[in-house]
Order: sequence, then C-alpha cells, then structure tokens
Amino acid sequence: MKKILPILILFTSIAVAEESTCYGITSDGRLENGVKLPASGTNFEGYSTIARAAGRTYVHSHVSEIILAAYKSLETTNPDKVFKYAETGFEEGGQFKPHKTHRNGLSVDFMVSVIDKTGKSVHLPTHPFNKFGYNIEFGNDGTYEEFTIDYEAMAAHIVALHKESIKRGYDLWRVIFDPQLQPNLFKTKHGNYLAKNIQFSKKPSWVRHDEHYHVDFAIPCK
Repeated sequence: MKKILPILILFTSIAVAEESTCYGITSDGRLENGVKLPASGTNFEGYSTIARAAGRTYVHSHVSEIILAAYKSLETTNPDKVFKYAETGFEEGGQFKPHKTHRNGLSVDFMVSVIDKTGKSVHLPTHPFNKFGYNIEFGNDGTYEEFTIDYEAMAAHIVALHKESIKRGYDLWRVIFDPQLQPNLFKTKHGNYLAKNIQFSKKPSWVRHDEHYHVDFAIPCK
C-alpha cells in the first residue's frame, strides 16, 4: 500500500482540463474555462502575438476542438493553403471592445484567405500599423495591393468548420461576410454546399467584414 500511495497522489495532482461553459448570447454573455487557441499550426497561425499575450484569443473548448479539427482536415483536402484566425474573445468572455459580440466564447474572426501575384497561398499581413489586419480594405474585385482573396480556400474552410461542428452535434449559427463579396463564394466548387448549409449575413454589418469573416458557432449556453 505504501508503494501505491505516491502514485495515487501523483495521479490526483494532475490537472484535468475542464470543459467550457458559456452563458447568455454572443452580444451579452460570458464564459467559464475558456481555452486559448494555439499560436500556430502546420497550416495556420494567429493574427498577432501581441493580441494573444493580451488574452484576446480565447474560445469555448468545443469551438477550439472544431477549429483545430477543421485545420487538420484542410491539411489533406487543401495541402497548399494556409489560414489565419483573428479576434476571438477573453478567457472569461464579457465585453470585448470594439466588437459588439464575441462575449461568450462562440464568436471567431478569421482573416480572409489570400494568394499573392504568383498564385501562392499566403497569410494576409496583420500588424499594429494596419490594426492587426482590420484596417485593410479590399476592392470589390477582391484585391488589396498584391493580394487577392482566395475564395476557394475560404469556402473550403467554412465547409470544414461546418462539417466538424456537425460531427460533434453542433452547427454554425451564421457567417458574417461583406454581402458584395459573398457571391464569389457561391461560384466556388463548394458553392452548393454553402448555399444549402450556411446562413450568411444578408445586410451590411456596422463594419464591412471584407478583410475577415465572422463565424458564430451554435453551441448550447446556459
């Protein structure tokens, strides 16, 4: 028994990650046991080490699982594409300026996928001088400087997020993206899937949402 006791003590001292609990709605809620998204992965990265250090990249644990699983699936389906997530929320949720939502761990911004002049998938530059990407303005032709929105990659990512959500018994509530640019998503090979399964914003938001797309996940909250 004396030999077993230290093992039991060691086992009980190991911290067990708790599942997140969300409260309220995206525009008026909070979060318990928020999970911080990793800084980067094989085919993705966060938008800012500064913002990450400031605690602005926390989400609900199930949202984290869905996001990471979607990126993993894209390694196979779209091996030549790279992706970047942006603002999410605080560890305990609550008001998240300047956003009107992002308060209960279920809202995530993703920077649009882009290609450079050679057609290579690259990360949209995000740094303090362009407000971490949020100050970028794409033209109606989907271009900004030497970058062009990669609608195929963006559509593939949204589809992956939806499929991984469904696998876990959840869904996507909505995707907010500039209505003027939305038609380009439906011209991709994923267009029919998006039209059938994804609820997109119909009217312009208070900010344009051209350099990023906002995704709200449909996960039950208290």
